[in-house]
Amino acid sequence: MASATVTSTGSPESGNTTTQKIRAREPAWVRCDELAEANQEIESLVRNYDGLSNEELKTAIKRRLREELGFISNPQFSDPQLGKEIFDTPLELAPRKAELGIAAVRRSGIDMPIHLGRLCEAPLLKPEQERMLFQRMNYLLQQAEVHRSQLNPQRPSRVRLELIDRFIALAEWHRDRIVEANLRLVFSIVKKFVNPNNNFDDLLSDGIVALIRAVEKFDFDRGFRFSTYATQVIRRNSYRTVVVKQQERQKTVGGLQDLDLDLTDEGRESAISEKRWHELRSRLSVMLDDLDRREKLIIRARFSLGAHRKVHTLQSLANRLGVSKERVRQLERRAMEKLRAMAGRANLAELEPQ
Repeated sequence: MASATVTSTGSPESGNTTTQKIRAREPAWVRCDELAEANQEIESLVRNYDGLSNEELKTAIKRRLREELGFISNPQFSDPQLGKEIFDTPLELAPRKAELGIAAVRRSGIDMPIHLGRLCEAPLLKPEQERMLFQRMNYLLQQAEVHRSQLNPQRPSRVRLELIDRFIALAEWHRDRIVEANLRLVFSIVKKFVNPNNNFDDLLSDGIVALIRAVEKFDFDRGFRFSTYATQVIRRNSYRTVVVKQQERQKTVGGLQDLDLDLTDEGRESAISEKRWHELRSRLSVMLDDLDRREKLIIRARFSLGAHRKVHTLQSLANRLGVSKERVRQLERRAMEKLRAMAGRANLAELEPQ
């Protein structure tokens, strides 16, 4: 049997066919020195489609076609020479510094694990570096979209799919550089919203999500710094988080008052442990499940619990259930009596602060 033709590297030519096709279709700038570090880091994220059958490849293409690529377009992106131009100029990002993270933790004034400082070790970006990162990120996503628009499930292309994956992974690498350089901004904003009902960890997580969303929506060509835009997005998001939690607490407190539980102002102030409130809400949920279908609906609708975003009137519930308004009132009274009895048996007092 004739042996397979072997290249100078010792690998069968057939095994290199897809790679050779990908390299032939890639723009020259994709493998430039400026992107060497990024390409090395993302290599494991770029899927190899060689092992897929034709049907599996068609499924992968259909999935990719359903996934819209969001990016901020720019008239410059139509220039065929732009890729070479923007990746010829070095970014010259400064290395991460542990002392920057430690300083961020100390300035926060929050008692938190020192390891969180690692999130803030990236130096701030210079204006030109910031602009270049946003330009590169959006240009890479635009290139991915160009190739995505040419996908055809009836003529599946492994080469094009892998190229799209590489463009997206490179875009995310640039996005991550912007995010990590602005994490200290998130720290400085969310710490102002910390209170007994809103802990730093939750606000920080929400703030980072808001920061990523801001990066994806920022138009670098408007002429102002990203931090100006991101500050408003993160602050608005933190405020919304605090308000929503406060509304949830008010609903819970209102429900407890209707169960004739003694919640003085002093008790409310001290019963602010996040863990205890979750336990309390969990027990109330179990109690509601012990009601019949109509009683459960009435209680949740009357006290704006669960999926109900507003308090329903007796008449609106009567119309929905096909009974009289007075009958709804009777069912509500019966349900409340059941809940009071269950509250006594459940010994909710043990959830009071020690």
